[in-house]
Amino acid sequence: MLKALIVIDVQNDFCPGGALAVPGGDEIVAGINVLMDGFESVILTQDWHPSGHSSFASSHSGTAPLDLIDMPYGPQMLWPDHCVWSSDGAKFHQDLNLTRADLIIRKGFNSEIDSYSAFFENDRSTPTGLEGYLRTRGISDLTLVGLATDFCVNFSAQDAAQLGFSVAVQQNLCRAIDIDGSLNVAQQAMRAVGINLL
Repeated sequence: MLKALIVIDVQNDFCPGGALAVPGGDEIVAGINVLMDGFESVILTQDWHPSGHSSFASSHSGTAPLDLIDMPYGPQMLWPDHCVWSSDGAKFHQDLNLTRADLIIRKGFNSEIDSYSAFFENDRSTPTGLEGYLRTRGISDLTLVGLATDFCVNFSAQDAAQLGFSVAVQQNLCRAIDIDGSLNVAQQAMRAVGINLL
C-alpha cells in the first residue's frame, strides 16, 4: 500500500507578511520537509488565482474580506486578493523542499469558482485530477499537512475520505485561520467522516 504526503498551500501569501497570512504558517515548513522522507510520494497543492478572481472581496463592490456571498455554486467567503498567478505571494515558501514533489496540483485558476479542496472545486463536482493520479499510481493512504487546517486542509481531507482513501491529518504541521470557531467545526467534521487527526 503506497502512502502519499499531500502538502496543502504552503505559499508566501499564507505565511506571515502575506496577503492572507495564517498565524504561524511558516513554523511548519521545517517539519514538513522532515516528514517527506517517510513517504513514497509527495504531492504539493498551490492556490493559483487570476487577478479579479470571484472569491476576492475586491471583485464585489460594497464587500469586505470575510464577508459571505451567494455564488451559483453556493455560499462563498470573500478573501483579500491572494496567490495571484506568478506573483511572489503565490510562490511556495522558500524553505519548502520542492525536489521531493512528484506532482503539483494548482487550484482556483478558474476565475468564476474558488477551489479549497485538492480534489474538487467549490461546486463539489468539478475534479482537479488528483483522484485519478492517486488511483493510477496505486496510492490509497494519505497524510495531509499545510495551510489552513480549517479551510483547504479540511476540505481536501473530507473529500479524500469520501472518495474512499485512508486519511490522516498531521495537526502539528498545519495551522488554522480559525474564524469564529471554524477550526473546531472543521475538526469535528473531519472526525465524523473517519479522518485520523494526529
